[in-house]
Amino acid sequence: MKTTVGPTTVKFPATVTDKHTSWVRVGLLAALVLVVYFDILRRLVGQWWNDDNYSHGFFVPLFSAFVLWQERERLARIPRVPSWLGLPVIIGGLGTLIAGVLGVELFLSRTSLLFLLAGMVIYFLGWPFFRGILFPWATLFLMVPIPAIIFNQVAFPLQLLASRIASGLLETVGVPVLREGNVIRLPSTVLEVVEACSGIRSLVSLATLAVIYGYLLEPRLERRVILVLAALPIAVIANALRVMGTGLLGYYWDPSKAEGFFHLFQGWVLFVLSLGMLFGLHGAMNLLDRWRGKVPRNK
Repeated sequence: MKTTVGPTTVKFPATVTDKHTSWVRVGLLAALVLVVYFDILRRLVGQWWNDDNYSHGFFVPLFSAFVLWQERERLARIPRVPSWLGLPVIIGGLGTLIAGVLGVELFLSRTSLLFLLAGMVIYFLGWPFFRGILFPWATLFLMVPIPAIIFNQVAFPLQLLASRIASGLLETVGVPVLREGNVIRLPSTVLEVVEACSGIRSLVSLATLAVIYGYLLEPRLERRVILVLAALPIAVIANALRVMGTGLLGYYWDPSKAEGFFHLFQGWVLFVLSLGMLFGLHGAMNLLDRWRGKVPRNK
């Protein structure tokens, strides 16, 4: 590029001006997306702040950003091949946004941003680059609360399972129990395993921590998958133990002590116990490897 000022010709490197123009375009596009999604993101952050079950949402985008930063050298080597195939993904993301707003479905409107980002990456940088960031992109779905339709379908079976396990444990320690569905009748009190005790909410938080833990401390993909899948039985067992503990408090101490502070305190203790079970599983897998004489492969 040349600019003539009188008799003097000044030359500017094309790469500098191109990079400057690209950053300006990226900034304008990011500002436009922020304007469109501002209210949706504001409500999402508000739910993270007010609902302890989804407070892990604050850490998910930070973790994704950390993964991108850690992989920055590998990503820099991926050739940029812009693809028109990103345009249908962008249109699909915007369509999902419209459907979510018109249908008052928060999950659709929130996840539409992720599909929009995927389409933009494919359109401007290409499929190879999107494949390179697939893991941190997919991780972002963990910051979005579970849709109501899935929550309602999964919560009740988990309530029944937690109540069944808790009843069996109470009978094992000598407490008379009569279970009717998700209601556990004791001589001194009646326990109802409600949605909050189903384990589905702690499951999401535990699965998120399993993803982060597996990425940071486990180099093998198959072991990371095992750790994430183990979050389901661990969450169910932990919540069954919480119900059992509530029953023991009501039977041996005071039914009123089974609620309030002690019930909440049990939740924190058992979540820590869940983390301990997850770490213990990983330790057992590593111990088994050492026993077999295997050495983990590098990342």
